[in-house]
Amino acid sequence: MSTSSLNQPLLPPLSKGLRRLLALVLFLFGLLAINSLYLVAVTIFEHSSGQSIQNYFYLIAFLVHLVLGLLILVPALVFGALHLRRARHRPNRYAVRAGLGLYSSVILLLASGVLLTRFGFFEVNDPLARSWAYWIHVLAPLAVIWLFILHRLAGPRLRWRGGALWATAAVIITAVTMAWHLAGTSQEVPLARAFEPALTKTSVGTHIPAEHLMVDAVCAECHADIAAQHEQSMHRLSSFNNPAYRFSIEDARKALMKRDGNVKASRFCATCHDQVPLFSGLFDDPGYDADADPGSQAGITCLGCHAITAINSPRGNGDYSIVDPPRYPFAFSDNAFLETVNRQLIKAKPDFHKRTLLKPVHRDALFCSACHKVHLPRELNHYRWLRGQNHYDSFLLSGVSGHRVDSFYYPPHATGACADCHMPPAVSDDPAARDLGGDGVPSVHDHLFAAANTAVPYMLGLPPDANQRRFETMRRAARVDIFGLREGSGVEGRLHAPLRPLLPALQPGENYLLEVVVRTVGMGHELTQGTADSNELWLDLEVRAGERLIGRSGALDGQGDVDPWAYFLNAYLLDRNGNRIERRNAQDIFVALYNHQIPPGAAAVVHYGLRVPEDAQGPITLDAAVRYRKFDTRFYRHVKGEEFTGNDLPIATLATDRLALPLAGEDAPPSRPREIADWERWNDYGIGLLRQGKRGESRQAEAAFAEVEKLSPANGALNLARVLFREGRLDDAAAALGRAATADPPAFPWTLAWYSALVERERGNLDRAIELLESLAETRIGEARERGFDFGRDYRMLSELGRTLYERARQERGGPKRDARNALLERARERLEQALALDPEHAASHYNLSLVFTELGQTDQADRHRTLHERYRSDDNAVEHSVTLHRSRNPAADHAAEPVAVYDLQRPAALAAGRRESEPEKRILAGQ
Repeated sequence: MSTSSLNQPLLPPLSKGLRRLLALVLFLFGLLAINSLYLVAVTIFEHSSGQSIQNYFYLIAFLVHLVLGLLILVPALVFGALHLRRARHRPNRYAVRAGLGLYSSVILLLASGVLLTRFGFFEVNDPLARSWAYWIHVLAPLAVIWLFILHRLAGPRLRWRGGALWATAAVIITAVTMAWHLAGTSQEVPLARAFEPALTKTSVGTHIPAEHLMVDAVCAECHADIAAQHEQSMHRLSSFNNPAYRFSIEDARKALMKRDGNVKASRFCATCHDQVPLFSGLFDDPGYDADADPGSQAGITCLGCHAITAINSPRGNGDYSIVDPPRYPFAFSDNAFLETVNRQLIKAKPDFHKRTLLKPVHRDALFCSACHKVHLPRELNHYRWLRGQNHYDSFLLSGVSGHRVDSFYYPPHATGACADCHMPPAVSDDPAARDLGGDGVPSVHDHLFAAANTAVPYMLGLPPDANQRRFETMRRAARVDIFGLREGSGVEGRLHAPLRPLLPALQPGENYLLEVVVRTVGMGHELTQGTADSNELWLDLEVRAGERLIGRSGALDGQGDVDPWAYFLNAYLLDRNGNRIERRNAQDIFVALYNHQIPPGAAAVVHYGLRVPEDAQGPITLDAAVRYRKFDTRFYRHVKGEEFTGNDLPIATLATDRLALPLAGEDAPPSRPREIADWERWNDYGIGLLRQGKRGESRQAEAAFAEVEKLSPANGALNLARVLFREGRLDDAAAALGRAATADPPAFPWTLAWYSALVERERGNLDRAIELLESLAETRIGEARERGFDFGRDYRMLSELGRTLYERARQERGGPKRDARNALLERARERLEQALALDPEHAASHYNLSLVFTELGQTDQADRHRTLHERYRSDDNAVEHSVTLHRSRNPAADHAAEPVAVYDLQRPAALAAGRRESEPEKRILAGQ
């Protein structure tokens, strides 16, 4: 301290004005203390109970907290600065140091509050920075109180009574408000099904106003990147703003009105496509005018997903609970100032926003099942329960998810949710951005949900880049391999494979059978799934001798229609009169003529017949491509009506393969080996043959897997066991499983356990089969757990375990064995109910459970599950008439439905179409 400072007269630490300012600051701090104690009490309760109890009153209290914090900001800082200026040279250095600490703590407290508030001109969104600021803001008040006491103890006498009164008041007020708060939040809003035949649950007796769901513009104020992604998504374009869907739903409503006298069955569609008109109550009006209702253009809004609070079962058909979510104060105010207050509250207290609109179920694949798993209810088709599209079970029962015990391929680690593929990280400075990719770059989950609908963006005239990511996604879905060549025209001919490095010379005038393999490689569900009846996925094959076209399948005609004799990888659906479903008329679906969809990690084999012309000049060039178009020409013609001039929808090329073969006496043309290992090519070929399930190709599958065993002993022997078990050759299957288990490296231990259990059960060794199946049900295999696999969700396996336990219980006959028998039956019941919890519509589990309850003497339960089995089983007798009718009318479809179909590459009509090269085909060749 300088001499001049010592000689200056000391000012009183507080002037009259400062005393008044101090009183104001202490009063505001006192109010803040009462308010903060209530906020802290709510937080502590939530953390200790795991229950969210924040509500409208809490948000008002938080708003008061913000207002008080802003009101105290300037007075507290001004008082501290002026008081410090007057008191810093006083001789009571202990009081001065405590005061400096106190002022510093107040600055930290107020600064951290400002940082957390997120003003429009100043926002900190970094999670780490906000976490530091939060804890500083929580702990700083303790330092302020402690340092204030120290500061006052070093100076004039502290008035404890006033502080005690404030503290007592704070505790009493907090206790009363918490009791009132908990009493209000303990009353759950009752939910009920209100939109049958959809399974959706909403608040009893209420609709959700359209404007409460249509707040996407408000969401976009903070989440601009997410909103821009969502704007071009098929979720956003799900309703009457989608011309293809609009045709289908309006067509269905007309048919239902004529048949039923009302349109209630169309709720089945609306619960996932038209949420705004459905939940507002307008959709039930038979005269609903979509052009007059803005809600018809809303699609699935932000709240259409984020207001869903629970998925009630894995049955699909909209089996979710949705509520009108609680809002921040002034959410629907027309006053500009109050709107600003509302937005500021959301920014300052985003935790309530997150808890309200982001539930744990949103991160689960089960969430997507609500709309991406469908069955046709009796109310819709006036026939019976039928399975429709089912992305969810296709994913659940796959190696990709790590739940299926007998997938052909598995990833290094399980994919936990649909979002892992369909919502990849997208770089963003959004307030919700996090390091999702593990690279330190803030990102959000991409809300485009890029998949395979390239038609609707094109029909709506959206910019071409709207489809770019969809094309990129599809190009990862599959691969095609021109694998082999058989001599002669049948599947029994001598096989030359794998083509490349082998290039057999072709003889002019001879017949050959080309073997082409299509394999899914980048999908977690079947190819195509979804609207598989109108999706158009086909194999396009062209064969040339020199420049001369000598073979063609999959060409387009002048209107862009695909040759009906091509190989299609779709589902071919019929109505009960044998007519093809071509209007997306779900109410008329009766049976599938065939289903050529490929599961994830599986393959299909397509046979093509080719005769090399006598005068052919080599080399013989083969070009194969897997093409995809969202809507086939039949459906598109209905959608466009009188405006239809041809199918001009975008065509994606998912995969290609090219091969040149020499003619006899010619040198082999240059050829590059496939990037795929030979064992895997043989394996995919064998998988395709095995999946056909046709007796004529079992021998070929067995031969293919024998070749695999030479190159990859474990994979070959394991897949050979699959063929042998299916043929009932149990000893040979057991021997193959033994070789697969002792190979170096061995086969997947879980798949070995599965097939070993099946073999042991067929041999009558039920105890050993049960032991193996239970090891799978509990995922006791270390390697599987390390890879994130959980086989306890493979309901097919659980059903087999339940059935095996039932069969074992029936061996325990007689009085002394009754307890053991009942114990086995109870174990069977538990496993079968576990299976039905995963798929309540699994017919085999209901049948097996009916047997178990019969043995237990519980006839009511047995009858119930017998009835459910009857509901969910396929009706094979009823569909025969429809299938026979259609096959008699449609030679191309009749051919495609054959157990072993050979596609003729030299049909005159196909060759003529291929030589013409239609305008749509020219666009494909140009890569458009």
